[in-house]
Amino acid sequence: MTTGHITGDTRAFTLIEVLVAITILCISLSIIMQLFSGALKLSSVSDAYTCAVFHSREKMEEILSREELQEGESEGSFGDGFSWKEKIDLIEPEEEEIKFPFKVFKIDVQILWQRGNHKRQFDITTVHLAKRTKNNA
Repeated sequence: MTTGHITGDTRAFTLIEVLVAITILCISLSIIMQLFSGALKLSSVSDAYTCAVFHSREKMEEILSREELQEGESEGSFGDGFSWKEKIDLIEPEEEEIKFPFKVFKIDVQILWQRGNHKRQFDITTVHLAKRTKNNA
């Protein structure tokens, strides 16, 4: 007859060891999921900024390809959730006796969009030299 005593080298996990292992696994999975979620969010924000950069370059190239620049402001939409504002200023020299053979324009392009509850924007600025014509000398 046996006495309920197990002889030999038997190895088994206790309930405490199993609970500790499951707790560590749960904490690790939770942290991994948070990191993955954060990476997806950053990827989405990065995609939006990349799109804004392309839109700003597109708008700036459109402005610079015009026959003649005029001072002023205007705005519009690209139709994909992004809108734009442009501002063109003529920069004149401080002293009146200085007359350049060209006009100097400062061009600002602002791209705007909304992501969730946050309004975001991307701005670019350049200076453009244009020939003076007899009409605008």
